[in-house]
This record gives sequence, C-alpha cells and structure tokens, in this order.
Amino acid sequence: MSRSAKLPTEAELLAASADDYMSPAQLAFFRQRLLDEEAALRGAAEETTHHLQDNAAEPDPNDRASAEEEHTLELRVRDRERKLLKKIAQALKRIEDGSYGWCEDTGEPIGIARLLARPTASLCLEAQERHELKRRQFGG
Repeated sequence: MSRSAKLPTEAELLAASADDYMSPAQLAFFRQRLLDEEAALRGAAEETTHHLQDNAAEPDPNDRASAEEEHTLELRVRDRERKLLKKIAQALKRIEDGSYGWCEDTGEPIGIARLLARPTASLCLEAQERHELKRRQFGG
C-alpha cells in the first residue's frame, strides 16, 4: 500500500467482511497505530528523563518526600511503558512476518475489535482467558 493511500477507519475495519481479514489495508492501519503509540511512548520517556534531570533538590523535607514519591510513580509508569514498547516491537515483527492478527495458540483470528482495543494482542480472547486462568491457578 502506498504512503499516499488513505488508511481505513476503525468503522471501516469493523464493517469489513471476514474475507478482508488482515488485508494489506488492515495491516497498514495497525502498523500505523502501533508506530504512533511507539512514538508517543518514546516521547513520554524522553520527557520523564528531562523532568528528572531538571529537578532541583527541595530544601523542605516534606516537599522532597513528595517529589521523590512523584518520581517513583513516574518511573513505575515508564517501566510499564518500556514493557509495552517491547510488545509493540513484537507486534510490528508479526506484521512483517505475516502472523499478525492470528492467535499464537490456536491459529484462529484474534479479531478486529480485540486488535483495536489492544493492538499488541497475540492471543484470541479465549486463549487469553485460558492463559490468565492458568496464571491465577499456578502463579507466575
């Protein structure tokens, strides 16, 4: 698909026939969505880096404690985002190798609605539920 071609909308994706599942236009839509999310996460990480570098030490112990708590929370969020960046990279790789949109466990379609909600999904809903149930039962 050429860069000048218009990507489908979410409504068009949801209305598409089953025969169009993971067509070049749909793959281009999800590739762009993943790239946009990746760019936003990288921008947020850079902003956090600048924010943490620019912060001067607070003379008041209460202010210092509040600032440290904010930094801790911000770093925790960035750690989650770092993990999401890995999932985005894996999803982009699946787009390139042709396995994007197909469940890693069952080989069934993941579904457009699920991919719109979670573009990094690698399991269909049923396989994800089984996976989460096993994790709750056996830990990990």
